[in-house]
Amino acid sequence: MSKKGSLIVVSGLSGAGKGTMMNRLLEKYPEDYALSISATTRDPRPGEVHGKEYFFITRDEFEKMIVEGKLLEHAHYVGNYYGTPREWVESQMESGKNVILEIDIQGGLQIKEIMPEAMLFFILPPSMEELRRRLEHRGTETPEQIQKRLDRAEEEKKFIDKYNYVIINEDVEKSVDLLHNNVLAKNELK
Repeated sequence: MSKKGSLIVVSGLSGAGKGTMMNRLLEKYPEDYALSISATTRDPRPGEVHGKEYFFITRDEFEKMIVEGKLLEHAHYVGNYYGTPREWVESQMESGKNVILEIDIQGGLQIKEIMPEAMLFFILPPSMEELRRRLEHRGTETPEQIQKRLDRAEEEKKFIDKYNYVIINEDVEKSVDLLHNNVLAKNELK
């Protein structure tokens, strides 16, 4: 029988490279990891598929899941609910997969409360100057929006000590291997 997988929470500053790291982790170790799929009440965007990018559900269905304790965490953001379905995560873990939740700090701290055994990783850029450069390089935001993200990043850094691990993402390959090796070590101790 295979060992139960771990729950891995990945949070950090916008522009630190969380998404890039998670994509690379899944490419390198596809048998070991599953990226959690969130439920949401927002409408699908063109090309999004139910059960792939999100589980698209109604507001009534979502609120029923909250009441019944069927979500590990949830938040209300810009008029819609977002949350992590407990049943899907637990079934992936039972099958031996390490389930990754790439979520905001608020959600990460909710997970820590109800599942203290979860591994919480906080991803940082090498410096705030590098963070600014990465955000500017994206080319998707105005200078004012970039400044708001940088201001928010300063606030979010205050939560680093609530996380089990901090990874400074200077080199994606090294950062991915560091995360993976920590997960392997924890799983060996189970």
